[in-house]
Amino acid sequence: MAPAPGIPAAMERPHFIGIGGAGMSGIAKILAQRGAKVAGSDAKESETAEALRALGVTVHIGHAAEHLADDASCVVVSSAIRADNPELARAAELSVPVVHRSDALASLMGGLRAIAVAGTHGKTTTTSMLAVALTELGLDPSYAIGGDLAGPGTNARHGEGEIFVAEADESDRSFQKYDPEVAIVLNVELDHHANYASMDEIYESFEAFTGKIVPGGTLVIAADQPGAVELASRVRGSSALKVVTYGAAEGADVRVHKVTARGLTSEVTVLLDGRFLTFTVSVPGRHYAHNAVAALAAGIALGIPAHNLASALGAYTGVKRRLQLKGEAAGVQVIDSYAHHPTEMTADLEAMRAAAAPGSRLLVVFQPHLFSRTQELGTEMGQALALADASLVLDIYPAREDPLPGVTSALITDAAEAAGATVTAVHDKGSVPEAVAGMARPGDLVLTMGAGDVTDLGPDILARLGD
Repeated sequence: MAPAPGIPAAMERPHFIGIGGAGMSGIAKILAQRGAKVAGSDAKESETAEALRALGVTVHIGHAAEHLADDASCVVVSSAIRADNPELARAAELSVPVVHRSDALASLMGGLRAIAVAGTHGKTTTTSMLAVALTELGLDPSYAIGGDLAGPGTNARHGEGEIFVAEADESDRSFQKYDPEVAIVLNVELDHHANYASMDEIYESFEAFTGKIVPGGTLVIAADQPGAVELASRVRGSSALKVVTYGAAEGADVRVHKVTARGLTSEVTVLLDGRFLTFTVSVPGRHYAHNAVAALAAGIALGIPAHNLASALGAYTGVKRRLQLKGEAAGVQVIDSYAHHPTEMTADLEAMRAAAAPGSRLLVVFQPHLFSRTQELGTEMGQALALADASLVLDIYPAREDPLPGVTSALITDAAEAAGATVTAVHDKGSVPEAVAGMARPGDLVLTMGAGDVTDLGPDILARLGD
């Protein structure tokens, strides 16, 4: 199949509102690399803004009506953009079409062999593993990821090959816009409580997503996760769809036979078509090993030889914020984790436990993300923190939400204490480096955890430990 035309119709001069976001910036980068005249705005300066400017993108800081050029061909928005945004109002005055981020991404995939990666946890990692492995094999894929690769240092790229790998966001149902040849579903859980009221709504949404897989295409889906098993049973009746399961469960088509921790890496052995295949994943933990196996299964579904893919997956060195080693000082390693849902938290804490040397302690600085998520899952977050030796819990990072009455980090600290955890509430983020320095001793692992700005604390903690 020949690669798609360079720039989709109406995307020649796009303006992105919130261009610095992970998903938005990726689409902007690909369009700029294809030759479009891209502009946009964001709330503050960032490394992402500078990277976009290096590609010739015009990036305005702050939101103002005059930032939207009169000749813009469309305005691209995400679900986070509010209706009263002045640039959105200006677009209405000028009758400039407004395009949702997911529609823009769908247009970039047109004519290409798309792999769409969905599921509540692990999307960014799995998408990144595929992007790195396919690149390593010389297939020159395009990709759009919700985080920056530790290797290439980018979240998106326009490639000349025929494959497009995309992170498919279920949070706002936008993943239903894509028509992939291969779809990965890592898990199906109740999250994104502002948009889904029940598991039935979640299943309906994922069924709509899998229904968009092209005829003859493949669904790669977890065999170990109850929600994924239920979804697989619901969609197996479709004659136009091939279902491939992966995981440790008996009967999985790509069966995880063994995962062996090797410090901050893992050795993975899978049983595939009656033969064992062993490869290395350069990030720790069973959760990430299973992500690699999902990536392996998806590549095989595109016709790529399994042994080539397995070897190429070893080139993946991580994604920023996914158990990313930020540095070491005074014998203490500081690692950053994006985990913000109890399942993710548990997976990363278990991975760090397996990677830690005997006698080392695991210290966590956790920042809850979103009031709605804390209201629904605060108890489970607290229970997850019982896996750490001691935790500091910050105030809730609000992101796009307004506060909810009675919803604070106390929901988490109370549950953590009830589960036997050693936990301390910290209301001043700036005091964390000093607090960690007072707790940590040589050999310990410190994990900054959450989807908000807790990631900024890593360098400050290292600097204080080094004093």
